[in-house]
Amino acid sequence: MQKFHVKKGDEVVVIAGTEKGKRGKIIEVLRSKERAIVEGVKMIKRHTRKNQANPQGAIVEREGSVHISNLMLAERFDAKASKRGTQPTKA
Repeated sequence: MQKFHVKKGDEVVVIAGTEKGKRGKIIEVLRSKERAIVEGVKMIKRHTRKNQANPQGAIVEREGSVHISNLMLAERFDAKASKRGTQPTKA
């Protein structure tokens, strides 16, 4: 089993990709795919079928996954930003 630098519940910042600069809390870590689901990041629309629980069907918006290498712990990111003399991002 591989060990990652982040775990469920950690606050992270996305450091690369289309969602760069966004912050959120890790909801789940997908170890086999080396990806993580981060709250409010990489939102995707999921079309659900009609069923008894939801007779109309719906379009549900939920989080997609981000590769672990594109994430950094928020406290490390803020420490680096303060060391450089720039303001850390707040999102």
